[in-house]
Amino acid sequence: MRAKLIATLLCSVILTACSTKGTIPPSKHISQSGPLKVHPGLLGEAVPTELQEPAGDTKPVAKEAPAEEKAPVAKDSATLPDQRSIYFDYRSADIKADAEPILKAHVRYLAANPQARVRIEGNADERGTAERNKQLGAQRAENVRSALVAAGASEKQISVKSNGEAKPKASGHNEESWAENRRADFVY
Repeated sequence: MRAKLIATLLCSVILTACSTKGTIPPSKHISQSGPLKVHPGLLGEAVPTELQEPAGDTKPVAKEAPAEEKAPVAKDSATLPDQRSIYFDYRSADIKADAEPILKAHVRYLAANPQARVRIEGNADERGTAERNKQLGAQRAENVRSALVAAGASEKQISVKSNGEAKPKASGHNEESWAENRRADFVY
């Protein structure tokens, strides 16, 4: 009873503190209404100027390999998709409908770049036994591989691996963290 009272008081204090801080201004990059929207760049489409980063923004740039080490890429090839994870429901290896644009973007990239190889790494959250999480990670990776092949990707370009719960993306012990950890990652 006392623990419930303390937890209730703590939650009410946190909620009060959060509500008095003000609101976070909406971002043009993430605010949306209605169903999930996918960035046009992931779909191989032209990116409208309002979604492009301003010229003043600096982002870390990876060093390029010397010209002789670079793999040749066709001029009209698809770019490597930015979205590198597909998320799953609890205890499920079924691919959600909102993952279809991500899958198609990776299929386009693999088709345009036959020399490219990708490893699909299946992951699970910390709940469940290590053995079950390893199986679930393998099922998730295999389902993504099957979906890529069904959409036209070459089987030779794709391998799978299960990490189980060994490589969490988020370290918390709550639903938000667990949802981040239930995923399959594209590793090129």
